[in-house]
Amino acid sequence: MTAFSYQLYSSRNFPPLGDTLTMLAGLGYAQVEGYGALVADPDAVTALEVALKDAGLEMPTSHVGLDMIQSDPAGVAQIAKRLGMRTAIVPYIMPDVRPTDAAGWSAYGAGLESAAKALAAHGVGLGYHNHDFEYATLADGSLPIDHLLRNAPSVVYEFDVAWAVRAGADPMDTVAQHGSRILSVHLKDIAAPGENEDEDGWADVGHGTMDWAALFAAFKAAGTQYFVAEHDNPSDHQRFARRALASAQSF
Repeated sequence: MTAFSYQLYSSRNFPPLGDTLTMLAGLGYAQVEGYGALVADPDAVTALEVALKDAGLEMPTSHVGLDMIQSDPAGVAQIAKRLGMRTAIVPYIMPDVRPTDAAGWSAYGAGLESAAKALAAHGVGLGYHNHDFEYATLADGSLPIDHLLRNAPSVVYEFDVAWAVRAGADPMDTVAQHGSRILSVHLKDIAAPGENEDEDGWADVGHGTMDWAALFAAFKAAGTQYFVAEHDNPSDHQRFARRALASAQSF
């Protein structure tokens, strides 16, 4: 049976964390995925460690800033050990350091590969999570994500499918090219035009315009391990968590 996860960033505007974790466990989630602020300092790690234990939830993956990984891979591995985290996932590239051409994306991928090897020495895997800009066609017609993954063979992929779709990509192309690299998928949906404007146009998975039943089947066939519910700006995180899990279970 597939164990579904929940990206805690979805609930960042609905504190306290302990109540969120209790709510998720009560709905039937077995796993959650952390984000940067939850692992950024010792106090935050301690609070998360206690809250996870109290709720009976596991956290096999978490977003972690690349600068933190590069500067202290041993420290990140220690955090991972405390939280039961097996894979740290780089979540975002700030615009001021974002590559703009194929050579830049290749170099960024090579940097990720170096970070992956440093973490692997401590028994922790490294992944990368996309937004829309990795699917914006470069001047030579290629895609940034392809250069990044090609130059980071040790790095697994967390595919945020809805962001790729927003960029105009066909997610099945990514499955065809990188399916074996896709460790986890963010279960996010896109609202119909003009709907959910107060939620930045996102929708609870299964309640938007994407064919998630077909996508889910493709990811399962490719060997994807984690299916992580995420909504960037839900107006009601309990509604989102409940409906996302129900939809995912129906797939």
